Amino acid sequence: MIIRIIKMLLVGLATAFVAVTSHADTKLQFALDWKFEGPSAPYFLAIDNGHFKAAGMEVEISPGKGSLDAIPKVATGAFPLGFADINSLIKFLDQNPGAPVTAVMMVYDKPPFAVIGRKSLGVNGPGDLEGSVLGAPPPDGAWAQFPAFAKANGIDIDKIKVEPVGFPTREPMLAEGKVDSVTGFSFSSYLNLVRLGVPEDDITTILMADHGLQLYGNAVIANTDFAKSNPDIVKKFLSAVGSGWKDAIKSPKTAAAALVKRNPAADAALEQRRLQLAINANVLTDYVKVNGMGRIDKDRFALAIKQLGETYDYKTAPDAKLYFTNAYLPDGGILLQ
Repeated sequence: MIIRIIKMLLVGLATAFVAVTSHADTKLQFALDWKFEGPSAPYFLAIDNGHFKAAGMEVEISPGKGSLDAIPKVATGAFPLGFADINSLIKFLDQNPGAPVTAVMMVYDKPPFAVIGRKSLGVNGPGDLEGSVLGAPPPDGAWAQFPAFAKANGIDIDKIKVEPVGFPTREPMLAEGKVDSVTGFSFSSYLNLVRLGVPEDDITTILMADHGLQLYGNAVIANTDFAKSNPDIVKKFLSAVGSGWKDAIKSPKTAAAALVKRNPAADAALEQRRLQLAINANVLTDYVKVNGMGRIDKDRFALAIKQLGETYDYKTAPDAKLYFTNAYLPDGGILLQ
């Protein structure tokens, strides 16, 4: 059904992927997976610092409601480019064979999937989760990876009371002690708790990548039909994104200011810190410092696909080539320092 819809939409959207005139910049739409918060600041900084303009592009960035929102937007051609969790992308492609979407640039070398708990409620590490109450939004990316995390750490999920919660109520419920921990992105849930008045020394952040998960995180994704027809545009877009991240790493304060221009209700200091947490834990890893941003390690990716299969039943044999390509990245990746 999805593929049939995709094919119908592609006919009508074939000329709407990109708007170009002889005297104007290429106009592109970029779909984020979440609302405008600190980790999205580098893309706005790429606009403000002229990186997209220098590449002959005018980029419009749209917020999202999760990876399961962003991926179909790109797969149907509504957006030529987007940002989403690669594990959700793998599952989407398994469930929708032939969908024209793939990852073209890894951004979160270490995924932010985490369990965030409170020490005062008895959660200090993975071993404390059995017998506790865990708040988990059903569409949450971290919750989707929780079974693999639990298996890697010998945790019996049946001994955990899982409380379905909404995204808006997730951290408030933990702050109020109605749950002992929640699943979420490490940088967002942590700072949301701080904003709600939870003492920082009472917060436990259990990053799944530090406890057995080999998975990658969020990546820039592209509609493959668009990318094949416009390879130079995709290459220039990714280079500009890399420049935005490089600028953000150099000056998180400037990046946060670029974000607040688009989201005036945001707290600049809070979003700067959220961005810095993402840079430190998820983006500027030891691997990226050596190999640059964007590329992946093939052996690790093979392990990640296998580990994903421990808690997800693939409908077809997984094929790494369908999920990621470095064809649009510069040789050696994008150096951030």
